[in-house]
Amino acid sequence: MPEGRQVRAGDGALAQRIAPMLATTGPLPRDDAAWAYEIKWDGVRAITYVEGVSMRVESRNLADITPRYPELAGLPEALGGRGTILDGEVVAFDESGRPSFGLLQHRMHVAGEAEVRRRMAEHPVVYMIFDLLWLDAEPIWRYPYAERRGLLAGLGLSGPRWQAPAHHVGDGDALREASRERGLEGIVAKRLDSAYEPGRRSRRWLKIKNVARQEVVIGGWLPGEGGRSGRLGALLMGVNDESGLRFVGKVGTGFTDRTLAELGRRLGELARPDSPFSNQVPYRHARFVDPVLVAEVEFTEWTVNRTLRHPSYKGVRDDKPASEVVRE
Repeated sequence: MPEGRQVRAGDGALAQRIAPMLATTGPLPRDDAAWAYEIKWDGVRAITYVEGVSMRVESRNLADITPRYPELAGLPEALGGRGTILDGEVVAFDESGRPSFGLLQHRMHVAGEAEVRRRMAEHPVVYMIFDLLWLDAEPIWRYPYAERRGLLAGLGLSGPRWQAPAHHVGDGDALREASRERGLEGIVAKRLDSAYEPGRRSRRWLKIKNVARQEVVIGGWLPGEGGRSGRLGALLMGVNDESGLRFVGKVGTGFTDRTLAELGRRLGELARPDSPFSNQVPYRHARFVDPVLVAEVEFTEWTVNRTLRHPSYKGVRDDKPASEVVRE
């Protein structure tokens, strides 16, 4: 995780760079009343810096992604020019109102203003804001979560392409059940007294999932057969451990024709003659690539052989380096 430099109180919001705080996977906490609960949005993390009429949006790995989401350009006006740093998730919603990482893929790997505008019209996004790290000239990330959320609510951020959804104090099991009934990924629990810890994965924030998700490194692919003859058939997946990049299986479902074409082009540019995996890949016709692309898959369970059972492809992520992908 890249470390954002320390805040200097004399600088404005735009001068800062903050690596986001990350949650740890876990169960519902036992001391329920000491925690707040939020929906886990199936999108991409984004830290937004606002000062006057200017704005910058950065990804989890501190890349500037402002041009990618022009529908967020109205945030400075909505904030009345106040210097702020916001933390949240950029989300695309499907026709039933559920977050869709698959739809968001159409916005994540686009170049050129005209194409960005075209994709925006087809697949608009919403910025779901869940934390406030800076207000006016003051860094507030060391304030308790409950106080930061109160200040965030006071900003009244409710626009066509940004929202600050309410959090729920206590009764985490009820929110989790409601998220499961709606087919959502899960919830996030945050201690009410927790400070924000830039660049750290903390147990004071917990991901409680309804479905199993895992980030994987793409280390190769298998040629397609039948209806996919001449195209990509499956991706070869790995995660990092003490041995290097360990092969954890293949994924051959969850692709659209458009995705297959885009992945085929990108993998062709990364071709290499030897396997990047530290263990044996049991496929004679495997093609290998430099292990730099990170994908996300949904699956049922880890097997005793440390492979993913019934994985389904959700999309490629460009907000995390391959070297940081480990088994969750």
